[in-house]
Amino acid sequence: MVFTEEIYRKMDSKVYFANEIARLKKEKNAVLLAHYYQEESIQDIADFVGDSLELAKKAAQTDADIIVFAGVYFMAETAKILNPGKKVLLPDLQAGCSLADGCNPGDFAAFKQKYPGHKVVTYINTKAEIKALSDYTCTSSNALKVIASIPEDQPIIFAPDKNLGKYLSQKTGRNMVLWDGSCIVHEAFSIEKLITLIRQYPEAKIVAHPESEEPILKLAHFIGSTSQMIQYILQSDATTFVVATEAGILHQLRLKTPGKTLIPAPSVEDNTCSCSECAFMKVNTLQKVYLCLRDETPEIQISGSLATAALKPIEKMLQIS
Repeated sequence: MVFTEEIYRKMDSKVYFANEIARLKKEKNAVLLAHYYQEESIQDIADFVGDSLELAKKAAQTDADIIVFAGVYFMAETAKILNPGKKVLLPDLQAGCSLADGCNPGDFAAFKQKYPGHKVVTYINTKAEIKALSDYTCTSSNALKVIASIPEDQPIIFAPDKNLGKYLSQKTGRNMVLWDGSCIVHEAFSIEKLITLIRQYPEAKIVAHPESEEPILKLAHFIGSTSQMIQYILQSDATTFVVATEAGILHQLRLKTPGKTLIPAPSVEDNTCSCSECAFMKVNTLQKVYLCLRDETPEIQISGSLATAALKPIEKMLQIS
């Protein structure tokens, strides 16, 4: 069927794309994985929606021939590293990550050389080249487990998120060397606006992602990954929550917790929607998911030697998890 402007006028394009994606997935034995921060229309048709750890596990377990990864580049890279024989597609190669982009492999290699004898633990939000320089990879879901698995007398470098690193240091008592990186989304929350919001909703529980800055974390009733925040809200007797992470998580929360009031934490520059969104995550669209599956491009390609080196810290993470 030729997709024309006339078809656009006669039918809902989202319905068309959703139906075509379903057809193509069956025809090509493909699976669609989506992060919680993706737009709602993508989450609604995904075979699985999750955080970085959950998606990495699903990527490792799938028997599909094609993996369409609706997320950002490092996530699709991780899926390819775990599945070198499968075709991994990313709807838009411009779906990057401020953390990953802020940790240059050459600079990090030089940084690592300054601390001989240190084990390197890197957050999954990194490029394959950084993972290849690492001893362990972790996500916000399992970072505490990964750190706890390392002998206490072993010095550690943690990269690239300094906020997550500070949080882990405080929780574990480990004095880790931190790379100076951060997430532009989780650093955008306004402490002043959050305090105003707390006064307006004194009964609200605040849940925050550990990539957020320390003043936000100090006010939080619960700190955890996106999946852990969802579980906390599901299990809590409270009815009102302020959620300090990327606003895409609210879609799944609203589906799973009808009757609860969910308020996105306000951002510094926000004058319109009172929420913080990742522009990289929102680069993907339903149309791009359809096109990449139809044309089987853009495809993630990683050299064999790099994939082998990057796989080792990922496998350690999955074993610990």
